Amino acid sequence: MAEDDTSLRELTANVAAAYFSNSHVGASDIPGVIAQIASSLASIGSGGSQTIATEAAAPTQTRATPAQIRRSVTADALISFEDGKSYKTMKRHLSGRGLTPEQYREKWGLPHDYPMVAPSYSEARAAMARELGLGQRGAQARAAASKAKVGRPRKA
Repeated sequence: MAEDDTSLRELTANVAAAYFSNSHVGASDIPGVIAQIASSLASIGSGGSQTIATEAAAPTQTRATPAQIRRSVTADALISFEDGKSYKTMKRHLSGRGLTPEQYREKWGLPHDYPMVAPSYSEARAAMARELGLGQRGAQARAAASKAKVGRPRKA
């Protein structure tokens, strides 16, 4: 029996280590996650597969802390809470995971004004739009467009 307990602890430690290496989990949530892993593994050993199905149907909701939220927004990139990688825009990354920006914000407890585009990328796109005269009306737009075309060679 002691051998089973030791192997269960080792297995729980391995599963928890793998989970924590790929997920952002707050320090206060770690004991609960470890307990859930241990109970799931123990129920597998006792043949209680129905318990696992009910636990899998209601996963725990992970929330980002304010410090994690601040660190996730850098000048050149946004760090995803889903995989920990940095992206200039989050929309394509999230759509590949089946999430909308609103679902992502809700899942991780992010504020409604959390950016989906890195600040430097957004500023570069805005500067290009201003240079092309986008968003201006009438004479202003034509003047800006002709000013942008002055330096370009004409097609023959």
